[in-house]
Amino acid sequence: MRHTTIGGKIFDAANYIFLALVALSMILPIMYIVAGSFATEIELSNRAFFIIPKTVTLNAYEYVFKDNALPRSLLVSVFVTVAGTIVNLFFTFTMAYALSRRNMIGRNMVMNLVVFSMLFSGGIIPTFLVVKSMGLLNSYLSVMIPTAISAFNLIVIKSFFQEIPNELMEASRIDGCTDLGVLWRIVLPLSKPVIATFALFYAVGHWNDFFNALLYLSDTKMWPMQVLLRQIILLASGSLDMSTMDPQYVKPPDQSIKMAVIVVGTLPILLVYPFLQKHFAKGVMIGAVKG
Repeated sequence: MRHTTIGGKIFDAANYIFLALVALSMILPIMYIVAGSFATEIELSNRAFFIIPKTVTLNAYEYVFKDNALPRSLLVSVFVTVAGTIVNLFFTFTMAYALSRRNMIGRNMVMNLVVFSMLFSGGIIPTFLVVKSMGLLNSYLSVMIPTAISAFNLIVIKSFFQEIPNELMEASRIDGCTDLGVLWRIVLPLSKPVIATFALFYAVGHWNDFFNALLYLSDTKMWPMQVLLRQIILLASGSLDMSTMDPQYVKPPDQSIKMAVIVVGTLPILLVYPFLQKHFAKGVMIGAVKG
């Protein structure tokens, strides 16, 4: 709604200027990182900030993609992200639906345990020992099962399910639906914004996670992309096997390697966001004050 008074117009102009400055503060660093990944060492040393490099070079990206280690880790990351997100959504939504039913036996006790897990955890060493005792080391399940359910997400989804009119569920039960049928045919179709929102949250978490993989996966061929990119930054190498490097290859500046690594690690998840944006915009309003 536009204001017609002078004070209102000044207020609108101030808002536009403020929001434009906030947008620039977020966009310009990204543009600099992308430009720096294509820049030469001399330009990175002489220019403090730029968004268009004077000399474009692909040395940093050639260095990162020197062998098949990164493409393999990229496929691993895609698999872990997709499979892990499916695991997260399955366990979170089924448990949230069960806890949203007021006639569930032991519902309050389970909810208290969920809230307790938000405040206290066993820690890294006990979790590692549990994963090891289950025989999950060097298995992709080790980076999916321990984080299968987020307590906070579970509580938010449970609250959303409780807002769905109970009459819809009772009518479906009269038509012969079981509890799983009600969840599949009634609840989930009404929860598309919620599914899209938390699918994005879980997917970004799996995509950016490197600590669990570093902890549970000792086989370098099973490493996801974030772990390998971390090694590239630490070692300034295109792969972990230094013998595969070309002796005549001149290493690009470390700064451009870091920028190229950031671009490679961020671009895939950014490409997914536009497909979920419509539902995500609705989903972020879950729990907002309604009037």
